[in-house]
Amino acid sequence: MNKFFNQNEKGFTLIEMMIVLLVITIILLVALPNVTKHSSSINEKGCEAMTQMVQGQVQAYYMEKKKYPETLEELKGDYVNQDFEFKCPNGVTLSIDENGIVN
Repeated sequence: MNKFFNQNEKGFTLIEMMIVLLVITIILLVALPNVTKHSSSINEKGCEAMTQMVQGQVQAYYMEKKKYPETLEELKGDYVNQDFEFKCPNGVTLSIDENGIVN
């Protein structure tokens, strides 16, 4: 029996594992709010960039045809890919008004 307890075992005790889990939990509690805050900022910037890109394609359409497209779907094929979706990363669908402004 004494031989069993005198062995120099290498490994973590339950207390050490609980401390490691506590440290990981604290790191996650600090990091996750920052990630979600930056995620919404990234989605907004992504939407702005997509709107500007589509606005550029609307201008190219206007220069070639001397009129604005009635819908963004008219841009498919010659100006954007056929499978292009006019949606921002945050799910907002883009639209165009009668003056050729993309919203």
